[in-house]
Amino acid sequence: MKTYLQVLRLFWTTAVTAELEYRLNFIIAMISSFANLIGSLFSLFLFYGTGYTFRGWTWDEAMIVVGMFTLLQGVSATFLVPNLNRIVEQVENGTLDFVLLKPISSQFWLSCRILSPWGFSDLFFGVIIIFYFSSKLSLHLGDYVLSCITTILGIIILYSIWFILGATSVWFVKIYNVTEVLRGLLEAGRYPMSAYPTVYRFFFTFIIPVAFLTTVPAEVLLGKIEALWILGATLIALSFLFISHYFWQFSLRFYTSASS
Repeated sequence: MKTYLQVLRLFWTTAVTAELEYRLNFIIAMISSFANLIGSLFSLFLFYGTGYTFRGWTWDEAMIVVGMFTLLQGVSATFLVPNLNRIVEQVENGTLDFVLLKPISSQFWLSCRILSPWGFSDLFFGVIIIFYFSSKLSLHLGDYVLSCITTILGIIILYSIWFILGATSVWFVKIYNVTEVLRGLLEAGRYPMSAYPTVYRFFFTFIIPVAFLTTVPAEVLLGKIEALWILGATLIALSFLFISHYFWQFSLRFYTSASS
């Protein structure tokens, strides 16, 4: 474990140092994140400004879901998308060989090699929105702790889906548009699940568990959900994590190295 932490620190230090050579990009990323946030607020206001409300969700409560969505966007932009694109490039160019030869887990290497600071602004805005609107609702410390746990579980689910999609590059190679699939999954979590018809709620809860990315952590924070859902989120997160690991091992059986 100590070795992996040292490697992780080295990965992220070198990645941030390299990215900060283009500091103007950080300002552009912050402006882009702020514009996306304004778009989310405006689209939500189109519903609530006319007197319509999502069933069981006040404006402040729905804004917490928007905060969770913005936070997950930051996680995706900072940790997931940069590494996902790198997997596709390494499979296409044959440089995955060098990763597989290293005395470290290839999944760990491919998942953590790059950290992009351009997602920090989304992380910042997401945390601010969550704490601002939750502070108006007189919540308890225990609610925040449980919500943090379910948020982490949601990140694990998102990561696992992302890595499974990345592993398919062994067969399909050029799957750069897979990032659009990832972004589409996040977009579905922009609003509470009650905003969608019953068929979509079922699909986004039990088929593609988007509900566990934003809505469930928000409901846990608001005390709107039973402990059974937290247990369900734990089981789903662990299941997807194990599936991503074994699916990667399975896909490597079909990988044709650059030297073969």
